[in-house]
Amino acid sequence: MRRAHSVICAVTAGITALVTGCTHDTGPRAAATAAQRAAPRELTYAEELRLSDAQQRLIARCMAEQGFTYHVFRPLTVEEHHPVGYVQDDVAWAREHGYGSRIQAKADKARPGNPNIAYRESLSEDRRESYDTALGGGSAARELSAEVPAGGTYRKRVGGCVAESEQRLYGDLETWFAADKTASGLQAHAMEAVLEDSRFTAAVERWSQCVRRAGHSYPDPGEARESVRRQARRLPEKEAFEAERKVAEADAGCARETSLRTVAEEREAHHLDRLRGEFGDALETVRRIQRDALARAEEIAGRPS
Repeated sequence: MRRAHSVICAVTAGITALVTGCTHDTGPRAAATAAQRAAPRELTYAEELRLSDAQQRLIARCMAEQGFTYHVFRPLTVEEHHPVGYVQDDVAWAREHGYGSRIQAKADKARPGNPNIAYRESLSEDRRESYDTALGGGSAARELSAEVPAGGTYRKRVGGCVAESEQRLYGDLETWFAADKTASGLQAHAMEAVLEDSRFTAAVERWSQCVRRAGHSYPDPGEARESVRRQARRLPEKEAFEAERKVAEADAGCARETSLRTVAEEREAHHLDRLRGEFGDALETVRRIQRDALARAEEIAGRPS
């Protein structure tokens, strides 16, 4: 299980937020990120980085053609991008990084240092406006919209070099955006169903018994992480991180021992399959587009390091 990344919206975070973005009018309630890897649209985190790196390189080339500088910016390594999600069973990673609090702190600290922000601020007012237009299309940026299965509509304004980079990777943007958001909505439905699935809840109970034997008392992985976060507010940083690592290692070890991740993935696939009759075309479209985009991304950026 891992948290979902939105390559479309996040690739130029801190800059494109000024000129373009994604919004959601209404939609499904937020669910804990259980059983994501089995979803048809889900990529591995390394593949997401490959797409992100490739898109930033495409943006940089496009902006150079417009007379501007754009820096490819990724302050975290591939290992640091390792997602925790609802179930994390990589014991070695947990032993070293805990739940990733120091990685998150590193990312937060690096964000203001994005060289694209400094570059944009160094421009005159007129050039800054031209930069924004070149990057995101300005007032001429078109709006994409997609209705999601649970109701509501996602909207995104896209133009300029961001639109050009996405089109190079994903092809027709309307088709990609609609299929991607439909698949995301279906995945949210499946996640919610997993959390109430008797096989999954039984596996969570086995996990809870396992961590209790390891000296911790938590009803589920979400509460374990939340407890660690609460505790961190009361302890010195070094002591808090050591406590985080111990809980995270027990969490991951018990997830592996009880096959919690495997159960969650299988149950999500089961619940997602029940939706394929009505939405199978969108799911297959997402798989096809992503497969093609990854092939293009590897040619552009290679494998992330």
